[in-house]
Amino acid sequence: MNDPRLREAIGRVVAGAENRKLLSAIDAPPRPRSSELVEILRMLQEVVYPGFYGDAPLTRANLGDRLAYVLHQVHAKLSNQIEKALMPDDPSGAAARAPELATGFLETLPAIADMVADDVRAAFDGDPAATGFDEIILSYPGVMAIFTYRVAHALHVAGVPLIPRMMTEFAHLETGVDVHPGARIGRSFFIDHGTGIVIGETTDIGNNVKLYQGVTLGALSFPKNERGELIRGTKRHPTVEDDVVIYAGATILGGETVVGRGSVIGGSVWLTASVPPGTRVTLQGDQLKREPRVAAVAPARR
Repeated sequence: MNDPRLREAIGRVVAGAENRKLLSAIDAPPRPRSSELVEILRMLQEVVYPGFYGDAPLTRANLGDRLAYVLHQVHAKLSNQIEKALMPDDPSGAAARAPELATGFLETLPAIADMVADDVRAAFDGDPAATGFDEIILSYPGVMAIFTYRVAHALHVAGVPLIPRMMTEFAHLETGVDVHPGARIGRSFFIDHGTGIVIGETTDIGNNVKLYQGVTLGALSFPKNERGELIRGTKRHPTVEDDVVIYAGATILGGETVVGRGSVIGGSVWLTASVPPGTRVTLQGDQLKREPRVAAVAPARR
């Protein structure tokens, strides 16, 4: 390395890396690795969608042994990643807590799979272009994003730091659907097309809800304390009740905004106030029009 300019440039980069504390994890415990979390998600796809994913052909004769093997691998890998996530805040207890949290997650997996089955059914019932469940499971980005969210949300509820957000950001990168793992989403949820969907952390979504591309369920404002710091942990995002349809490009903002059960929100609508159940909201010119839906609201399914 005889070029003095090159030596000087490298020296400045190294000095910056040593002194730029905000961006540095030097001498810190290792963090969870995205590649490992993606592998865990791939293995969970093999378990939740047996026969659709994974390299090993599945039959009823080998199903139990194969899934048991995969789940042991998931437990070992997830325990390792959870331990890394816990280390910064709990260096002495991380190694003991991580396997327990991983086991607790596996205990929720049957319920997660049941909800994913409802989501796949909702996609088939809600999309006349769907040719079958194979197409939905293997090619629908919204279904892939919801599957990842269901996994990440279970970890989030269990108190696992960092990993749930890393998982949903992987799905965001893959599908264009940005769902925070803290959002609460009911059964039979369908995202049609998917690209550009944003669902914020404190969003509440009921059962049998359908979103089209470009929908934002976001915050209207970010309250601050007397020191000018963001107040965290408040309800900032809307509530969408059962049996609601929200069409492409609609934006619904605010923690106090409630979209009543059975409502339809039209494309490109900008909504910052609640609407009662059974309301149709559309955009006519630059004005919102609100009217009762013609169709009867279906009974809620639980």
